[in-house]
Amino acid sequence: MDIQGKLAVVVGGASGMGRASAELLATRGAKVAIIDRPGGEGEKIAADLGGHFLEGDITDHTGIEAVLASAVEKLGGLHIAVNTAGGGTAKRTLSKSGPHDLETFASVVNLNLISTFNLNRLQAWHMSQGEPDGDGERGVIVNTSSIAAFEGQIGQVAYSAAKAGIAGMALTMARDLGSVGVRVLAIAPSLFETGAVAKLPTEMIPALVDGNAFPKRMGRPDEYAKLACSIVENGMLNGQCLRLDAGMRFSPK
Repeated sequence: MDIQGKLAVVVGGASGMGRASAELLATRGAKVAIIDRPGGEGEKIAADLGGHFLEGDITDHTGIEAVLASAVEKLGGLHIAVNTAGGGTAKRTLSKSGPHDLETFASVVNLNLISTFNLNRLQAWHMSQGEPDGDGERGVIVNTSSIAAFEGQIGQVAYSAAKAGIAGMALTMARDLGSVGVRVLAIAPSLFETGAVAKLPTEMIPALVDGNAFPKRMGRPDEYAKLACSIVENGMLNGQCLRLDAGMRFSPK
């Protein structure tokens, strides 16, 4: 799919990998709408891109449906969806204080997996209403998994389960949506310069990235954005989770 002239929604586009993706999509000629929580720089970023900003909480499943519909209406359709919103909490399955509480586990799975699926089913619907291109393609969905989906560390049981679910959905969803010309992929980043990780003291970084084959550094948001755009542009990419990790394999802790 040629990005030029396409209509894109970036959920979590006010910061980090989402912001980088929104900016690169706009640079390559897409019209972009950013959906993110209030209180950030989403409105300014969208204005700088000549796009739209809409406030939304992905865990408000009914509310986000209306927000997404509004974004699609403002854009005039939907071809590209990049979903980067998520997060986690560190807790062991069993600790000195007792077993992992179900409330926290359910909350992390809801934030990352259930909310992503809710977005996907709605995004796919909007895409299916558009006209196909010459290849019969109507849309591309890019989700965010993590290498924790494959090598979760101690204390990441909820996060790993949720991110593994995102990775696991890619092929099944791609098969579900093949008949309407919508591709689905996930990106599994390692440690990237976003959120709390970006605020770590410089002296802590070498130990964190020691497991990288090369380069021995954290990933940069623009590197996620470049892969997301490559996914959009390469029609043969579909139904898989692509690791973006410098060859890193997480140790147990």
